[in-house]
Amino acid sequence: MASNGTTNGAAPSSTNGTTSNGTSDTSPLHILIAGAGIGGLTAALALRQEGHKVTLFERSQLARETGAAIHLAPNSNGILRRLGIFAEKFGSNTCDFITEYDKDSNLVRKIPVGRMAGMWANPWLLAHRVQLHEQLKKAATGAEGKGTPAVLKVGIKVVDFDVENATLTLDGGEVVKGDVLLGADGVHSVARGKINTEIKPFPCEQNAFRFLLPKETALAVPGFEKFLKDEGELAFWYGLKRRVVFYPTSSNTLLNFVCMHPAAESNASAASADWDQGASVETLVKCYDGFDPVLVELLKKADSKTLKVWPLLDMDELPMWHKERLALLGDAAHPFLPHQGQGAGVAMEDGAAIACVLPLGTPRDEVPERLALYDKIRHFRATEIQRVSRVLGMDKKDHGVDHQAFTAYNFGHDEFDNARQKFREYQWAKNPRVYQRMPIAFGPMPGPRQDLLGHPRNGKESTFVTTSIKFKTTRTAMQTLFPPGREGYSFLSPASVASASFSHTTLDSMDWLGGKGYDHLGLYIHGVKYTKPDGKVVTGTYMPVLFENLADPIITGRDELGMPKIYSTIAAEQSGDSVTIKAGWQGTQWGSFSISGLSASESQEGGAVSGEQDAGLIVHRYIPSVGRGSKGKAESDYAVFTPTGEEDVKAEISSVKTSQTAEIKLDARDWKSLPTLHHIIERLAELPVLAIISAKVVEGKGVPDVSHARPV
Repeated sequence: MASNGTTNGAAPSSTNGTTSNGTSDTSPLHILIAGAGIGGLTAALALRQEGHKVTLFERSQLARETGAAIHLAPNSNGILRRLGIFAEKFGSNTCDFITEYDKDSNLVRKIPVGRMAGMWANPWLLAHRVQLHEQLKKAATGAEGKGTPAVLKVGIKVVDFDVENATLTLDGGEVVKGDVLLGADGVHSVARGKINTEIKPFPCEQNAFRFLLPKETALAVPGFEKFLKDEGELAFWYGLKRRVVFYPTSSNTLLNFVCMHPAAESNASAASADWDQGASVETLVKCYDGFDPVLVELLKKADSKTLKVWPLLDMDELPMWHKERLALLGDAAHPFLPHQGQGAGVAMEDGAAIACVLPLGTPRDEVPERLALYDKIRHFRATEIQRVSRVLGMDKKDHGVDHQAFTAYNFGHDEFDNARQKFREYQWAKNPRVYQRMPIAFGPMPGPRQDLLGHPRNGKESTFVTTSIKFKTTRTAMQTLFPPGREGYSFLSPASVASASFSHTTLDSMDWLGGKGYDHLGLYIHGVKYTKPDGKVVTGTYMPVLFENLADPIITGRDELGMPKIYSTIAAEQSGDSVTIKAGWQGTQWGSFSISGLSASESQEGGAVSGEQDAGLIVHRYIPSVGRGSKGKAESDYAVFTPTGEEDVKAEISSVKTSQTAEIKLDARDWKSLPTLHHIIERLAELPVLAIISAKVVEGKGVPDVSHARPV
């Protein structure tokens, strides 16, 4: 079992060599990612772990980031943990308090969010952005870890995308070919223009300063120490059209400041692709003239060399994030205002979702529809968080957002769980003609008639050995085994004698059982007809009971075919020209079926499970209703017919041995010895065996799946 939820569900699912695509193809895709920010690197790491080849192209040298902090809310921290990254190991600290002040530092409210940490599957951390980026880069491109290391090429700008052929054109003119294109190239995305040329980011009339300050520097500001009494505190000062936010990082040794204000009061170019444009301390201080003097004194301590300002950009909803073999993620698809601290987190969720819809073995011709599925999975959630972030940036207090409910919406989400389930449902929906049976939570159930995704099984290589004893009996006794109270069952002949067979089959090399097999033993009453209320008639062999020694075929046969199956131990013993079938329950034997004097026959007939080539098999399906008050009521109650000649696989008989010497011994014991079978064996033991008609053992290859069974 995985610890701390770190690897649970993180690896691509596979069973018996079959990928989560339901194929045995393990060919990796080559995925080209434009942009190596947090979203791009998260996608690269997740796709690497899926087994794909990943190449990233980053226009910067990844050397200009001087420092900032980042929220790792439970939803985004959960993504990192699934990928094997624990932010606590590189100095991230927990967020324990949220405190709000007015501009004069009057306390508005203080929420001890640390006490509520148990609500979320993962801790809420405050991390150093540079350290997080470095850890993601190391995990995605380093030699250690699952999968082939991603290749990161820096100082290279992607200038064009061919969405149909999955090629990138670089600023040097080189064209790179892949299977999938991902645009993680930020708010001023080039990739976005290949999908939509109308919708573009626009300034929202606010800019934001950001800087890091050592905690000890802040403590040296007279009066500011009162704001630093509690570690892990996220604090806000609100004024008209402006606010100051700070929170600690790097084991509570650094304070990260974000100071939002009217755009006209600072110099930042909205057209620039950079979010780390330089700014002056004087401009910063002037923007907060009129705030608590202690806070203003603190702002004066900002280092002019590392103080940055960036314009806050917004964008209308992009109707579609994908086109052919290109998909967008992060700010390229949905730039966020910073008022919930979810921009990077939602980008990480995007990266996780992309990996979930592109597991190893994804057919290349399915890439466009897989990217459309990614869009469908992610679009509403990202757009809704984007909308609420916009609303929370407004000054008005009554913005209509239920903070508690939306925090739960943000934090209580796991994109790996969500996207994997949506991907499963997508796979299941591709083949709606599948057997669904309990437990339905896990999708279509594999069995003798389908694999996990509903693809038919092939029983051509499965083997069978059918041992049958046909005997003469009475019609009057046999008809007592027709479904009681149900009209329509009768014998074809009015004679008082009838024929029936006890037939046992050992099945082996069953694909759906991993190459193994099982035994079944049934009573088959020959010469029966079923007449429908409209007068239509089907004829064949009627089977009132079928014993099997494995739960899986019992369940599938009951659910999918309506077969009257029940458990029993069954074993075949061969010695020379003799064979004995023994049946029992938990060590108590109730039946013995013996044939002796077997000799080879030239006949190639008799490969049916009933031992005879009848027109078909008739059974009665019955499923009771649920609940004490529904005793005696049925949810299903009807005849089922499996016609001979419509099998998906034809039996190839290799050996037929026959005899006229056979013996049937049945002992019902008592209820204590056979607590689930006594009443059945007691009835079978009452059946008269007037004479042995024939006995035989038929061996061969090719076992049909009986999927042609149908209600009468």
